[in-house]
Amino acid sequence: MKITIDGKTIEAKEGSSILDAALCAGVYIPHLCSHPDLEAKGGCRLCSVEIDGVEGAVPSCMTKVEEGMNITINGPEANKVRKMAMELILSSHPADCTGCPKFGKCELQSLYQYLGVSAERWRKKSRSVPNDDSNPLISHLFTRCIRCGRCIRACQDLRGVKVLDYVKTKDGIRAGIASGTSLKDAGCRFCGACIEVCPTGSIVDQLKMMNPDKSYMENVVPCKANCPAHIDIPQYIRAIKEGDFDKATAIIREKVPFPEVLGSVCTHVCESNCKRNELGEPISICKLKRAAATQDSGAWKEKVHKEPVTGKKVAVIGAGPSGLTAAYYLAKKGHTVTVFEKNEKAGGQCRYGIPSYRLPDDLLDREIANILEIGIELKTNAECQSLEELKKQYDAILVSIGTHQGTKLPIPGNDLPGVYVNTEFLKDARSDNLIQLGEKVMILGGGNVAYDCARTAIRKGAKEVHIACLENQQQMTSSPDEIEEGAQEGVILHAAHSFLRITGEDKVTGVELKKVNRFYFDENRKAVLDLEEGSEHVIEVDNVIFAVGQKPMGTDTMNLELTHGPYIAANNAHTSMEGVFASGDVVTGTRSVIQAIVGGREAAEQMDIYLGGNGDISEQLVERTIPNPCIGQVEGFADLARVNPDMISLEERCAGFTPVEKPLTCDQAKCEAGRCLQCDLRLNISNVKLWNEY
Repeated sequence: MKITIDGKTIEAKEGSSILDAALCAGVYIPHLCSHPDLEAKGGCRLCSVEIDGVEGAVPSCMTKVEEGMNITINGPEANKVRKMAMELILSSHPADCTGCPKFGKCELQSLYQYLGVSAERWRKKSRSVPNDDSNPLISHLFTRCIRCGRCIRACQDLRGVKVLDYVKTKDGIRAGIASGTSLKDAGCRFCGACIEVCPTGSIVDQLKMMNPDKSYMENVVPCKANCPAHIDIPQYIRAIKEGDFDKATAIIREKVPFPEVLGSVCTHVCESNCKRNELGEPISICKLKRAAATQDSGAWKEKVHKEPVTGKKVAVIGAGPSGLTAAYYLAKKGHTVTVFEKNEKAGGQCRYGIPSYRLPDDLLDREIANILEIGIELKTNAECQSLEELKKQYDAILVSIGTHQGTKLPIPGNDLPGVYVNTEFLKDARSDNLIQLGEKVMILGGGNVAYDCARTAIRKGAKEVHIACLENQQQMTSSPDEIEEGAQEGVILHAAHSFLRITGEDKVTGVELKKVNRFYFDENRKAVLDLEEGSEHVIEVDNVIFAVGQKPMGTDTMNLELTHGPYIAANNAHTSMEGVFASGDVVTGTRSVIQAIVGGREAAEQMDIYLGGNGDISEQLVERTIPNPCIGQVEGFADLARVNPDMISLEERCAGFTPVEKPLTCDQAKCEAGRCLQCDLRLNISNVKLWNEY
């Protein structure tokens, strides 16, 4: 039907409100309590208009269009009602309000400036209601509330949680919990919809949840923002909750070609940033990734796109996670890729640096086979010739050889028989090479690799295994899971201890330790120790394994610019030699599998550009759908316990290298995914899109 607004004829959809019809046609009518995602209530009267034949001003959000309507936005009656409504709102609003902290721009502030209205004609009413910071994740600044009801309608109608409502208090009517309990006890889903629709910043994210160095979107969905690969974590968790494991796997594979490996060994920094930490334990993002991958049918392969052959040839030196990732994306871009690996099998440190009880061979083989399927030639037991010679055969070269050389600390006794380094020890154990271990073993170091060595030593027959490290237990870089599981298996931890010397003459007999009171690095990254006098003591052991770091091997003969010793200097993966690139631990130092994968992706982008491509390796392996905004009520949602994978018995664990942890079952995975706060739903609320465009 056709209506006229301020002399302009527009088409309006039957059943729509005047406000919606005007906004759809690009005609602005001032409004505040109305929101495109919420049912109109007509409370603020700021959207009042005049209609020919109708007495007085009417709220446009509550008035349906009729054929031939003639509407005036800024008539005298409408302006009078609008200004009076705004003055009443401002009379109880804090005069020093600086606007909404979530956007840096307040809808109320914009509107009263647009209308040219101030509160000077009205006596100010003081509402000295204290802010409520008692709830997890959400702060309520009551003095900013204008009782527009948006938050209540978002909670009641948009989300279906039905926690917020109007509450009568001694300080007046306000939004809150009718029973007076906390949001957590009332069943809040902490989805943040109330925050998103609030026009004045009365309801906001707790300040500690908002990192000023990150964008608003990154703060809203911190798990995705803090994942090095920026995997769409909320989307794949939602797919698991709905039982669609193929979709979940496809979403993960859009960013990483090793979903099951990552689901087994990822350092999961995403979980450290999960907002559910404020309610208890985070979502088991890592284990859900493995659950999805183990249920994968391979349907994602139908969507994989490979570009036409370019005629360009690429050599990748090193078949670890970084090299294989780069090879995968370069092959998809149409380049002919050959991967050279000096070991018997591909996998790099995933194969030779991580014990099989954490990452079994069949799992790794399966993931590597999926990568090679795209059309990559793999040459194992292949020692590469010089880069100069390779350049005669290939258009571009990637060096991704990892860090396979362990290091020893310069302490007395470090060269005694019975002393090992982490890389050699773990590789020999993984390769079933003969390892001579006594009954008592000491590991020097406090990271996950130290625990890998300790738990491997137990499986290789050691009766007593110790770990000593400079850091106290809170400072240790090993994950809490590793420390706990190691303790269960009998690992004895000596945190906050310095290693003075390895005792013995013809072989190792022990390690002398001394207690550390305080430990830090100075500006030159040298360790400064405050040791406790008189605390020296010797732990009797038969073997010592250094797990204090590792570095690349062979980079000194590559004629490349190096940095920090043996590491390759690279800028956006480019090295000092034309056409030669580098990625992974050989550039960054030993980090994590996920960071190595990200390095491989970045190298593939830069190499494709160098070879004449556009550098775009992005892909979409599954169609996205807009999720249902109505999440409903879940009894006891805030206190839902984390679902952990089942583990084999302690006796079985210590007896061999059977994988310690089982994947989450389908039911377990769906249950755990159901704990997600679904923070990303906030990004689908209309105002977010409008502010982004602004």
